[in-house]
Amino acid sequence: MLQFVRFSLFMLLCLALSFPGFSQVAKAESEIQELMKQLEVVGLSVVVVKKGDVVYTKSFGLKNRENNTALATTDLFRIASISKSFSATSVMQLAAAGKLSLDEDFGKLVGFKVRNPKFPETVITLKMVLSHRSSINDSQGYFNLDVINPDKNPDWAKCYNTYEPGAGYQYCNLNYNLVGTVIEKLSGERFDQYVKHHVLDPLGVYGGYCVDSLDKSRFTTLYEYNAKNADHFSVAELAYNPRSEEIKNYVMGYSTPIFSPTGGMKISAPDLAKVMTMHMNLGKYKKTRIMAKKYAKAMQTKLSDEEGYGMAMMTLDNLIAGKTMKGHTGSAYGLYSAMFFQPKDQFGFVVITNGCNPIYTRGMNDVLRQTMNILYRDIVLGN
Repeated sequence: MLQFVRFSLFMLLCLALSFPGFSQVAKAESEIQELMKQLEVVGLSVVVVKKGDVVYTKSFGLKNRENNTALATTDLFRIASISKSFSATSVMQLAAAGKLSLDEDFGKLVGFKVRNPKFPETVITLKMVLSHRSSINDSQGYFNLDVINPDKNPDWAKCYNTYEPGAGYQYCNLNYNLVGTVIEKLSGERFDQYVKHHVLDPLGVYGGYCVDSLDKSRFTTLYEYNAKNADHFSVAELAYNPRSEEIKNYVMGYSTPIFSPTGGMKISAPDLAKVMTMHMNLGKYKKTRIMAKKYAKAMQTKLSDEEGYGMAMMTLDNLIAGKTMKGHTGSAYGLYSAMFFQPKDQFGFVVITNGCNPIYTRGMNDVLRQTMNILYRDIVLGN
């Protein structure tokens, strides 16, 4: 009997050692909770991935302040600009299938003229659009394609900057709503359905761009911060606008911005961590390959040191000390999200908040930056 007890204790010890130490987890959670108090965080969902597996996941705070509902790890967030990585992944799949080239004239792909009038002879390529080096801007808006279509908007020329396409960088949401249209034209599937069938379903994750196709009870309420309000927060009523009437009159290959390829993905933090792990492993998650290694590398390769941007993937050297991280952030309707990984050391983080005091340090929301550093010190290094 004594031998059995000793063996059982030994096995429990081995099991404990295979996960982040209890003291490190407690330390991380204490530090995160203190950070949440300092920065008025409503709710926070975090995931740590190491060597291809989730080693820690936790949700803190509230999903809904009005009902005092606790945030759960299965709850869904509209993750904002991290959504761009799903659009870029879809493009890479189509490129690998020979349906398009990253160097193609984007105007020919989208179906109307896309040329900077100040540089009419310079071809704007798909790669330029994916890397925000197209010279296109959001000055006319980005919720429909009419703004840049010469046949629809007399002020279409205002959508272009004064520098030559390919010669400069400006982050632009219209770029990716245009990309969503190309995905529809070349795949024959509605944008949200393409992503579901070719990215989400193969990875075994739940989420999507179409609000009406998802379980609305799982949507995390988003809160916009306003220092002038008595309690600083107000519900972002339009965050999960289903746009059902617009979808009824949908025109394939043109109405695509309705789903916001640039920012409309709804997904939980643990499922987003699976997608991140796929990127960290250059297109493969577990035994499932989502895109060719060549194109996964292309997404992550920065085009210049100035902005450190590839194709829906940033490269940051100032996030975790001594580590070069790859990934993306998102911010909309009071939500702030981050998905960053270290390819060589094989660790990564997903951090999402549905509302906070949006203080920034070195270009990133402090809740995201500080939480990832806590998780790195206490969970990644502490294991």
